[in-house]
Amino acid sequence: MQDSKISTEFVSLFRNLWTNKGLIYEMSRREIASRYKGSVFGLGWSFFHPLLMLAVYTFVFAIVFKARWGIGGGESRLDFALILFAGLIVHGLLSDVLIRSSDLIIQNGNYVKKVVFPLEILSVITMGTALFHACISFLILLGATLFVRQGLNWTVLLTPIVICPFILLTIGLSWIISALGTFLRDIGQTVNILTMIMLFLAPIFYPISAIPVVYHKFILANPLTFIIQQIRNVTIFGTQPDWIGLAIYWGIGFFVFLLGYFIFQKSKNGFADVL
Repeated sequence: MQDSKISTEFVSLFRNLWTNKGLIYEMSRREIASRYKGSVFGLGWSFFHPLLMLAVYTFVFAIVFKARWGIGGGESRLDFALILFAGLIVHGLLSDVLIRSSDLIIQNGNYVKKVVFPLEILSVITMGTALFHACISFLILLGATLFVRQGLNWTVLLTPIVICPFILLTIGLSWIISALGTFLRDIGQTVNILTMIMLFLAPIFYPISAIPVVYHKFILANPLTFIIQQIRNVTIFGTQPDWIGLAIYWGIGFFVFLLGYFIFQKSKNGFADVL
């Protein structure tokens, strides 16, 4: 009976997401627009900001520090900036969603007491807005790669297959953090620290081969590490992803997605009592 009840809840999750796809789209669009409301350039900032950051990374690491990734002959001064930028896009997607999730229910308290409003879509909306900005950055990465490497590889078409399990995992974590953050207000500070730790314990600023082997297990335990490596493979290096590792990551991402939803559903009945 318990297994049947759990299965019914998960079926209702996908049904709710599909039924409310129009609401998710509209609220995501409104949230994206509200970020730039009143600014001179408006939505143009979503393009200018990552473009400016890529220019800064290129100048600092390629020109000032003359950093190299060590990918062999033919590596240009700009390759390091591309590799770095790809890693920062993935980390930015995760940190944007998780940091905003810590007070997601509190910030949307007016929806809690509306019985008919599906609170679980708030995390999906948060992912939608973060994914929009990540896609803009990704398009800039592709344009820069096309310029630096004089072309794009067909493997770039595999990017959705690589990023989708990461999206599932991040939404699952968002449900967990938003549920906990409603009851424990310290969650926000904790998430800020954890996302910063994850930034430096992932091969974003350095290749994993640059650190002693004894520490590799800590780097590989970071959920960012595998996806960052695979994104670089398909977009910059033109190689296929690690299919076995990707299949495992799909399983982990789907498990965290379902686990997060289960925890959120069990917790949401108490939201109204603490708001």
